[in-house]
Amino acid sequence: MAAGGSGSGAVDVPPSGASESAVETAPDGYAAQPTSAPADESDGSAATEHVSRETPTQDEDDPPLAMEALRAVQILNPSGDIQMPRPDHPRVLCVANQKGGVGKTTTTVNLAVALALHGNRVLVVDLDPQGNASTGLNVPHHAGVPDVYNCLIDNEPLADVAQQVEGIPNLFCVPATIDLAGAEIELVSVVARESRLARAIAAHPEKFDYVFIDCPPSLGLLTVNALCAAQEVLIPIQCEYYALEGLNQLINNINLVRQHLNPTLDVSTILLTMYDRRTRLADAVEQDVRNHFGSKVLEAVIPRNVRVSEAPSYGQSVMTYDPGSRGATSYFEAALEIAMRGVNTGGTA
Repeated sequence: MAAGGSGSGAVDVPPSGASESAVETAPDGYAAQPTSAPADESDGSAATEHVSRETPTQDEDDPPLAMEALRAVQILNPSGDIQMPRPDHPRVLCVANQKGGVGKTTTTVNLAVALALHGNRVLVVDLDPQGNASTGLNVPHHAGVPDVYNCLIDNEPLADVAQQVEGIPNLFCVPATIDLAGAEIELVSVVARESRLARAIAAHPEKFDYVFIDCPPSLGLLTVNALCAAQEVLIPIQCEYYALEGLNQLINNINLVRQHLNPTLDVSTILLTMYDRRTRLADAVEQDVRNHFGSKVLEAVIPRNVRVSEAPSYGQSVMTYDPGSRGATSYFEAALEIAMRGVNTGGTA
């Protein structure tokens, strides 16, 4: 039974004790994700250690209301009791991948909302002319709205164009309008064109715990600006072969930026998205990525989930649209892992 089909995200909590045996309890007061059922081996494939993080079986996809309600309360955190660790200094993460459709914007929006709902101050900078991150956060970004273009081209302060995200007090968004499409050309003749976004973020009077920069699916000047402004790069990788093809080029570009423009830049986080347990390819891609990037790959994996796709049409993240869904739970776990890694390593994942 879906908890947020109407888009409200509200879930009725079941009577006390209804779910005490339904989920495991993790340290620090967090409810662990329910243990998945064993893999179906009817096709002859062997179960692997990664099965527990895959898309659930049909029986698990419609969990009892009590289990779903627990997850929803944990994610929405209406009491504010559940807090994710805050970093010692602001963390600026560039969410980049030159391939489109791998989950950059979805990842940016849902991680930002998850962290903001649990005690962190978060700023999202929508650097994609399509403005999808602005749509997902229900922030106006029609023509005429002050946006990140004004910051890059006209030196308008970032604080003047940032908007409060409705319903989430700790979350702010700098929207992108169609004007941003011309910024690539206009930046060519601008002095210090690669560092304009970095200066705008540094000049913001308020200090955020996290700044997420949603990049366009290209390696042009907008993405270079994001790489120069960030300390960390978060790369979402779709669990399909095509997503791996251009990865070397992206890493090479990041290395060039590190050598010539931003020595502190680091590929800190890899997130596997759109994981489909029904395909052997998804498992093969996961193994290749983990073998290559090692500990940079988050243990949390984002499964294919229809609620994640539906949420933007309601101007919401999946965290508020259906907080009891598998998609929301997976992004919550990814956000918690990013927060914990930052604390354990002094600010960078």
